[in-house]
Amino acid sequence: YQRRVHGGQITARRAAGVVVKMIKEGTIAGRAVLLAGPPGTGKTAIAMAMAQALGTDVPFTMMAGSEIFSLEMSKTEALTQAFRRSIGLRIKEETEVIEGEVVEVQIERPATDPSRASGVKTGKIVLKTTDMETVYDLGQKMIESLTKEKISAGDIITIDKASGKISRLGRSFSRSKDYDAMGSTTRFVNCPEGELQKRKEVVHTVTLHEIDVINSRAQGFLALFAGDTGEIKPEVREQIDHKVAEWREEGKAEVTPGVLFIDEVHMLDIECFSFLNRAMENPNAPIIVMASNRGISTIRGTDYRSPHGIPIDLLDRLLIIPTVQYKRSEMLDIIKIRCEEEDIEMEDDALAALASMALKTSLRYALQLITTASLVARKRKSSVVQICDIKRVYHLFQDLSRSTEFLDQHEGTFMFHTKAPTNEVPEGPTKMEEDDDL
Repeated sequence: YQRRVHGGQITARRAAGVVVKMIKEGTIAGRAVLLAGPPGTGKTAIAMAMAQALGTDVPFTMMAGSEIFSLEMSKTEALTQAFRRSIGLRIKEETEVIEGEVVEVQIERPATDPSRASGVKTGKIVLKTTDMETVYDLGQKMIESLTKEKISAGDIITIDKASGKISRLGRSFSRSKDYDAMGSTTRFVNCPEGELQKRKEVVHTVTLHEIDVINSRAQGFLALFAGDTGEIKPEVREQIDHKVAEWREEGKAEVTPGVLFIDEVHMLDIECFSFLNRAMENPNAPIIVMASNRGISTIRGTDYRSPHGIPIDLLDRLLIIPTVQYKRSEMLDIIKIRCEEEDIEMEDDALAALASMALKTSLRYALQLITTASLVARKRKSSVVQICDIKRVYHLFQDLSRSTEFLDQHEGTFMFHTKAPTNEVPEGPTKMEEDDDL
């Protein structure tokens, strides 16, 4: 991982890098990883960095442990859907495509005279390879697709004969002399060889949950956009698993286990942990990455205490990656990175003050002061945040320790304070009665 992605936690990032490599090589399926550390030590950031490193081909599902208690379905159904969202299916199929270099595009627009205009565009496109050249007539939809993709002479394109989808592969090397006019992002490719029409293998990547929804609802794939998938019957999943097994035997598809990230995993209860234990034994189970900031705490749904609030039998299955508190130099690096990301210029002494503040309070508190200090600096017509701006927002916004101290000093004015006496009847008028008299 690059330094800009996340500062500090060198050991944890190295361990996460090993896990990413194992996921790419397919040697960690059916296992789980636990990111364990105090609050504000970058556990979620490491998980997001793992998702970016894996790329878009590997399904990555993110959820919080408390989510499953607010969904309108059973806890095990919510976890099952999360599991199947994290399992990808690469379906291979052969399709006929036309691939070649565009020589010329002719589009005849309707006449401007309303009495003579038919209102329908017609046209032709000339495509060539190194061996042949052919003219194709264009219909209304193909003309709209060409116009939308801004296809012009010199482009290398593919046309899917089944769907009519047009994809631009790049510009022909014969047009490389026009490089200055096109810009540095232009990709140059060779003119295709052989025939224009050819059979090509296309790979579609979907998740098992998407297939479940399409096959369990009358409206089919539209249910994916509605979001209200509801509970899916086990019979539907069994039929889909059976069909997927057939496709794998025939070589039409392959299963790619992805990653399921469960933040605040200590919020799950004993039923959910038992489900995870069983689900991890499935041969197509995704890699589960968990995060917890708890120490020795009670397992939800029981009276037993366990490290991180997770049962011992599940902890035995986990690769545990610890995250530790940041050093001052690491906090300073993270603050500088955040300033760069938010395009805020800050003086060195202000950065040093924020780093010291983060060490005494918390890193999250210090990072939240960056934007507020920038607004205070702008109010005094300055584009650079100075230490006076940091002091100003420090007094405006309290951190946890100062807020707790304030509560202790004024505990009598707050309702339901734990230190307030409960068995004594106050003499004289109460605060509310004094307000009423006023």
